[in-house]
Amino acid sequence: MSYDVAKTDAEWREQLSPLEYAVLREAGTERAFVGKLTDTETEGVYRCKACDAELFRSETKFHSGCGWPSFYQSLPDTVEEREDNSHGMRRVEVLCKSCGSHLGHVFPDGYGTPTGDRYCINSVSLTLEDAQGNRVAG
Repeated sequence: MSYDVAKTDAEWREQLSPLEYAVLREAGTERAFVGKLTDTETEGVYRCKACDAELFRSETKFHSGCGWPSFYQSLPDTVEEREDNSHGMRRVEVLCKSCGSHLGHVFPDGYGTPTGDRYCINSVSLTLEDAQGNRVAG
């Protein structure tokens, strides 16, 4: 698939830290409970760390206890979902629709949320912009 934001592998490596590159460009996963955005309750918009596209709003974030930031809904037309059968599991991978970066996975176990979904997103793949437009994390 072609994306609006396209860079060479060298350009991504120059822009991203080694951990960010491993997660965003190689579909890695950061360790649970270590991400700066896991427990934050700051109001604002969550953006893709690689291309700055808006992905999630704080109103859809909830504490799932999984160790990564959880959202019950993405902003319309901002993420791509595709089947992921890696590591002997059947999951649905979530990617940024603007640049194709790996964000995490979505699961149908968001009990008590309006959608029933839990977007389990790597903290390192996001930045957070508060309601005043200030980057507060990421």
